Amino acid sequence: MNSPYIARPFSRRRFLRSAGVTLALPLLECMTPVFGRAVEAKTPRRMLLISNNLGFLPKPFFPTATGRDYELTPTLSPLADVRSEFSIFSGISHPDVNGGHSAENCFLTAARGPTKSGFRNQISLDQHAVEKLGQLTRFPTLNLGVNIDKANRSLSWTRDGVLLPAEDSATALFRRMFVQGDPEAVKKQLNRLDERGSILDTLRDHMGSLNRTLGSEDRARLDQYLTSVREVEERLVTAREWELKPKPLTALPEPTDIQDKKLIFDKLELMLSMAQLAFESDSTRIVTLMVDAFATPAFKIHDDADTTEGYHGLSHHGQAPDKVRQLADADRQQMVILNSLIQNLASKREGADRLLDRTMVLFGSNMGDANKHDNTNLPIILSGGGLKHGQHYAFKHDNNTPLCNLFVTLLQQMGVETDKFGSSTGVMNELV
Repeated sequence: MNSPYIARPFSRRRFLRSAGVTLALPLLECMTPVFGRAVEAKTPRRMLLISNNLGFLPKPFFPTATGRDYELTPTLSPLADVRSEFSIFSGISHPDVNGGHSAENCFLTAARGPTKSGFRNQISLDQHAVEKLGQLTRFPTLNLGVNIDKANRSLSWTRDGVLLPAEDSATALFRRMFVQGDPEAVKKQLNRLDERGSILDTLRDHMGSLNRTLGSEDRARLDQYLTSVREVEERLVTAREWELKPKPLTALPEPTDIQDKKLIFDKLELMLSMAQLAFESDSTRIVTLMVDAFATPAFKIHDDADTTEGYHGLSHHGQAPDKVRQLADADRQQMVILNSLIQNLASKREGADRLLDRTMVLFGSNMGDANKHDNTNLPIILSGGGLKHGQHYAFKHDNNTPLCNLFVTLLQQMGVETDKFGSSTGVMNELV
């Protein structure tokens, strides 16, 4: 009679040491096979996903009528000139994504129960799209932030639920996109990439021999880990290929970072202009941008007017008239900026199309009503992408439609063959 298999305790640290290396996988924007399966689309499709983590005042934001004949609300009034270029949604949210501010990191993941013990985030919409499409540009995605607490907040998350830090420096982003390193700097970067690849090769060879000594469950876990290693290897190969290619040229000067956190709207305009520049140069086709209102102190609404307290304090207004007035003004200022973005994208040509027609712009929030820490009935605006716009799409406010239904539509428009993402239960065909 054969003795049952008994596995000895084998710590991850001990395993890595036994391989003769210490492995620290790089924090990558996207861990995915790329050149081997990437297929260049005939028509570039792009996606810009923006979130203000404190949302908007609900009453001045949402129209009362539905369809095409709705009346623009006070918050939406700055978008009058581009009314036919966007859609507004009400009655949508992420099921079981609640807990007030805890939901901010789940806006593009829809991971349930962010306040529960042992919570682990899931892959975000942008990273999922890159996994399916492959890397078509120098940067698979760009993850940006305004006033963002980079260590704790992000819209972009890996499949393993790891936060991808946001870039909040327009200067640094500009240099990454357009400033070519000198030959020695490029050589050093190539050497670093080769060293990482060598470590992964050593680890993989060692795991091949270890695999024969493991039980079935441990072997399955190891196979999954090996798959991740292979994906990282392919990602490094792609990074090396792009490092050898010259960066695009631009006649624009390098931007100067805005350091003052109270200039939140100036910073938002600057980062959105960088996102548009990234699209125009085809440096990337997917950009995420979190406006971290929670981390924003008293801020400037107009040149001659500052708020009386920080954004978070204002959001808990308790219907105090002065706080509500300041928030309503801040909400309209963001719509002024969105209006400018839509018009700028519409004015740029790319072949026979407008850049707007190839770029979906989603502006929304994880917060339906910050005053109540309510994560239902999320404010969502969608523009561009060749979709049918000009309507208010209203769903049940007491039984919200999953926001991921809209995400599936975005994925399909990007060219991803899927009918499921996160908590989706369908797709919003009305837009297509």
